[in-house]
Amino acid sequence: MSPATSPAEPLVSVRDLVKSFRVSGGTVRAVNGVSFDVARAETVGLVGESGCGKSTLGKTILRLIDPDSGSIVLAGAEIGRLSRSALRPHRRRMQMIFQDPYASLNPRITVGRLIQEPMDAHKVGTVAERKDRVVWLMERVGLRPEHAERFPHEFSGGQRQRIGIARALALNPDLLICDEPVSALDLSVQAQVLNLLVEIQEEFKLSLLFISHDLSVVAHLADRIMVMYLGHIVEIGTRDAVWDQPLHPYTRALISAVPRLDPDEERPTKIVLTGDLPSPMDPPAGCPFHTRCPVAVGRCSSEMPALRVLADGSQVACHLVTG
Repeated sequence: MSPATSPAEPLVSVRDLVKSFRVSGGTVRAVNGVSFDVARAETVGLVGESGCGKSTLGKTILRLIDPDSGSIVLAGAEIGRLSRSALRPHRRRMQMIFQDPYASLNPRITVGRLIQEPMDAHKVGTVAERKDRVVWLMERVGLRPEHAERFPHEFSGGQRQRIGIARALALNPDLLICDEPVSALDLSVQAQVLNLLVEIQEEFKLSLLFISHDLSVVAHLADRIMVMYLGHIVEIGTRDAVWDQPLHPYTRALISAVPRLDPDEERPTKIVLTGDLPSPMDPPAGCPFHTRCPVAVGRCSSEMPALRVLADGSQVACHLVTG
């Protein structure tokens, strides 16, 4: 199990990352001063409610959208401020698996061409070597190579997500950002794709940032878990620490809502949060969670808690947690 804090030289290091969007009526700060590391060959799970900024964070790290401010360091290189042309050599080192396997594949291109496209764009190997790698990748993700001439609509949702995984692996990246990659799939297919990601992560020694709203899914494959609320990271810790002894009141509420299939397993007391998620256009002062927090005190409504490192290496942003 990886430590709660990553080694001194992580693969990815994000510091004070901010991303805002201008919308009708104001500005939405989707990512608000986020800092964290991802170690080499580590899987970090990112969880939180819909609309908290998880997907925006992942896309900003990949520079699919540009940050407003902050630092993104990939393998020692600052990529957060690079121009598009200067960023190009770094793109092959980081890839994304998207949430919707139906919308993320071009319906007019055969599966073989879809998987080969990244290699063509970066001029990796000869044409023959690219075709051989397409065959190998299709076999590795559990698809039949003779189906390379088929189009995406001829495959099921689970098969399409396997195509997306093969395409993401085409350039042999160091980092995969998985944006809710199983949420659109049936439960039985979810398990197959999750197990495939675990195998691939171990085989290729990849770093994974796995984004999900489902804590039970994240707990299946993550080394560490980050919890996000309204654009802020509120807790970071090892999988076992976060799952067994959550520190932040929001994390405790999320875990208490996870269904438990084992009737003999001890269940945490159900915590029901009152009120709605505040508007990101008008976030509350102080701790962003204080308007729904069952244990909030006066300080919480006026002072933003910093994400502090505790003695065991866990990190939490809460005035009421000491250690």
